[in-house]
Amino acid sequence: MLYKHDNNYTVESVTSGHPDKVCDQVSDAILDAYLAIDPNSRVAVETFGGHGKLVIGGEVTSKGKVDYTSIAQEVYKKIGYTDKLEISARIVTQSPDIAAGVDTGGAGDQGIMYGFATDETPEFLPKGVVLVHKLAKRLEEARKSGEISWLRPDGKTQVTYADGKLHTVLISTQHKPDIKPEEIRKEITEKIIYPFLSEEERKTVKIIVNPTGKFVAGGFEADTGLTGRKIMVDTYGGIIPHGGGCFSGKDATKVDRSGAYMARFVAKNLVASGYGKEVLVSVAYAIGMAEPLMIEAINEEGKDLSEIVRKNFDFRPLAIIERLGLRNPIYLQTATYGHFGKENLPWEKIEKIK
Repeated sequence: MLYKHDNNYTVESVTSGHPDKVCDQVSDAILDAYLAIDPNSRVAVETFGGHGKLVIGGEVTSKGKVDYTSIAQEVYKKIGYTDKLEISARIVTQSPDIAAGVDTGGAGDQGIMYGFATDETPEFLPKGVVLVHKLAKRLEEARKSGEISWLRPDGKTQVTYADGKLHTVLISTQHKPDIKPEEIRKEITEKIIYPFLSEEERKTVKIIVNPTGKFVAGGFEADTGLTGRKIMVDTYGGIIPHGGGCFSGKDATKVDRSGAYMARFVAKNLVASGYGKEVLVSVAYAIGMAEPLMIEAINEEGKDLSEIVRKNFDFRPLAIIERLGLRNPIYLQTATYGHFGKENLPWEKIEKIK
């Protein structure tokens, strides 16, 4: 097995109303707005929010101009929050020292990126990662549809597997102040958790709901948020390595994002083509250089697949952008419930490997 602890692991997800995810969505909405006007925009936007204040900062080089305040307020409102934010922005152009390398097709940063796939699920992701995102997304759906009227936007989900079997499901969800803990547990168990479990799992799983007993204050009222602080939620739950770079708010010249997407694309296609039940791909870049410093791929048996990767896939930044169509405004949809396992995303396509 490539992922940790011989299938003993815990993974988490968060709802769209979680403070960090609010910031990710604002950053990616701004990125999409720029790309819709100028596909060659270079964008690196970070968002910090909390307690009525939102700060947007970063570097943008684009022919387009966007209204940061309107975009942020619209994202915030669409998530389900009704309070107004005081918004400030400080955006400058990309450093000329970085631009000199990117202009010639080089990577927009140095770093290491990883991609992973497993045949364990139709999504080519570990079953815990798939389940924990489904639980978080279901919380949002039940809130927005009115099915559970007392739900509020902020929330977190977590699942633990032991010896390959589901052991614990933990859900913490924001709620109206006048709801009793027993009612919260009952509805969350029956309407959110049980639909995703087998009959056997329902009998054996440990369920924990709002362990502090109360979750009324949420979102920016209770906590601060920051773009990129949920990198494990966004990828593989921490059960395989992560290079450390976040995705949201960055255009595809930033290999933190495009390199990780390409590595996932390659890993998924290697598994789909029968090169392994699990595949881990890693790639490293130097800022301003197009050719990667390293490309490595192994399967669950430790077999080296690197030559197959080099033969079939070009990891130079502009080649990745071209192959996966990464200049399109497609990124807001990635800012919640994971960047992988969604059929409509270009790095999830399955192509034949020669």
